[in-house]
Amino acid sequence: MPDTARGLRHVEHVMGTVFSFDIRDQPTPAIRRALTEAVRRLHEIDAVFSTYRSGSHISRLDRGEIRLADCPPEVHEVLSLCAQAAHDTDGWFSVIPAGTLDPSGLVKGWAAEAASRHLHEAGAHHTCVNGGGDLQIRGLASPGTPWRVGIAHPLRPGRLVTVITADHDLAVATSGTAERGAHILDPHTGTPVTALASLTLVGPALTLTDTYATAAFARGDGAREWLEALDGYEALVVLPDGREWRTPGFRRYGS
Repeated sequence: MPDTARGLRHVEHVMGTVFSFDIRDQPTPAIRRALTEAVRRLHEIDAVFSTYRSGSHISRLDRGEIRLADCPPEVHEVLSLCAQAAHDTDGWFSVIPAGTLDPSGLVKGWAAEAASRHLHEAGAHHTCVNGGGDLQIRGLASPGTPWRVGIAHPLRPGRLVTVITADHDLAVATSGTAERGAHILDPHTGTPVTALASLTLVGPALTLTDTYATAAFARGDGAREWLEALDGYEALVVLPDGREWRTPGFRRYGS
C-alpha cells in the first residue's frame, strides 16, 4: 500500500477483476486500518457471492443445498436489493439472467460502494474506489481540483469517448461489449444484447448506478426513453456504428 506525497494507493485482484483505491487524504492510522479492512471484506464478499466457486453460499443456495436463512445476512441484503432493482427496471435487471442465481450484476458495485463508505467513516473524504472500471468517487482529487475520469471508447482502442469531471460525490458505471464481448443478456429471452456498444451512467451511488447501467444496456434500443426519465442519473451511449447519444444533463459531467 504505497504512500504518495499526499494520500495512499492500493490495487487488489479480487472478485475476478481489479479493485483500486486512490485515497487523497493524509493517510492516518485510522485510514490505513480502514483500507486493510475494506480489502479483507472484498475477499469475504467474493467467497460468499462468487458463482465460480462451487462452495460459495450463492452457489450452494442456487443448488438448493442451503436455505437463505443459512446464509450470511449480506446475502439477504443483496437479494433484496436485486428484487428492488428488478422492480425499478421493469424486469430488465434480473438475478437469474441465465436461469441460475447470479447477483453479480449488483454485487461488484455494492461492494465498491461499501468499501468507499468504510473509508469515509474512517476519515478519508477524498477517494476513488474503482471496481473493475466502475467507480465510487468522493470529494476532490486535490484542493480545488475535481476528479477526472476517462471513459474508453468501445470501438476505438486507446481512445476516450469522453472525460467525466467530478467535483462532488459521484458514481460512474459502464456496461459494454469491448472488454468481455456480448456478455449482458436480455433477461426476457436469455440472449446476448448487441444493440449498444457501451453505456456509461453517472449517478449518486454505485450500487444502483451500476445496476441501472446493466439494466439500461439490456434494454438496448429502448434505453433512451427510460434513462431520460430516470431522476438523478445521466448517460452517454455509443452505438455499434459509432454514433453517440447523451441524456440532456450529461454535459454537466462530460463532453
